[in-house]
Amino acid sequence: MVIKIHQTKDTSNALLYNEKKVEQGHAQLFHSQNTPSDNPFNYSKEYRLNELLAIEAHNPRVKNKCLHISLNPSIEDAQKLKEADVKAMVEQLMNQLGYGQQPYFVYQHGDIDRMHYHIASTRIDQHSYKKISDANERRKVQEVLKSLSEQYGLNNSQDQETLDFRFSARSRNIKESLENLFAYLNGMEGLSSKEEYQRALQRFNVEIRASGRGHVVVVTDGKDKVMRYPIRLSKFMNRPVYLQKEQEVLRSQSIGDERGFKQKRRIDEGMILKAMVRALNEGEKKDACNPCLKTEKRKRKGRKR
Repeated sequence: MVIKIHQTKDTSNALLYNEKKVEQGHAQLFHSQNTPSDNPFNYSKEYRLNELLAIEAHNPRVKNKCLHISLNPSIEDAQKLKEADVKAMVEQLMNQLGYGQQPYFVYQHGDIDRMHYHIASTRIDQHSYKKISDANERRKVQEVLKSLSEQYGLNNSQDQETLDFRFSARSRNIKESLENLFAYLNGMEGLSSKEEYQRALQRFNVEIRASGRGHVVVVTDGKDKVMRYPIRLSKFMNRPVYLQKEQEVLRSQSIGDERGFKQKRRIDEGMILKAMVRALNEGEKKDACNPCLKTEKRKRKGRKR
């Protein structure tokens, strides 16, 4: 069993990611707790989303409001666990992390070779509207994982998780599986740079390659030979975290360049205006010193009389 807290900022993105899997037939609505309705799955996805967004609306200052967790049992673990066991495990995890009284939705995914589960909730307390503390969150997850492993005899080896994610020419639901891989790697510490992330992908026979103005994702044989058709990275909802950071840097640079351009334009316009005023003043001075103009002005005054 591997438990991951995904670094998702937007609650809408997390919940609608799971809802889309349901619509595609790759996931199903599995469990919910602490919601106003007895069975929120009888309603639309908008209804479920609004239950969380209505709470978050009371505290707009918090940026990272989303809580998105995945439980990833190995193939061996999945065969041991009953539906009631998984629900009890989810409730124990949420209680330990401080979200036991929060509304949350659990989705059962079957888009790769083993069953796994996603939990979508909010970090804003539904009663006090304050942000629930995430201090020592990773340590708490490991404590829960250790406790669950002892209770249910689970295998919490990272090597087993890596084996389940390994891709080949015969892998099913390749796009969905790749998207889960990105979500899995995005939740890992120490994979912030492009080089580190690419090395991690190579362990799964996956590469991200530049193509035109964007990138494509390819599955290889581990020796650079492409085994599956490339998929445009823009088609994925979950994307590598280092690319997200690169986009944020480019966006901030673009904003900075635009501000610089506007400032330079204001300076240029000011300089032009000053030059025009100076030229007019100089012209008036020349006119005042011109004797011919003075004579003409006297003649005009004489005519008026």
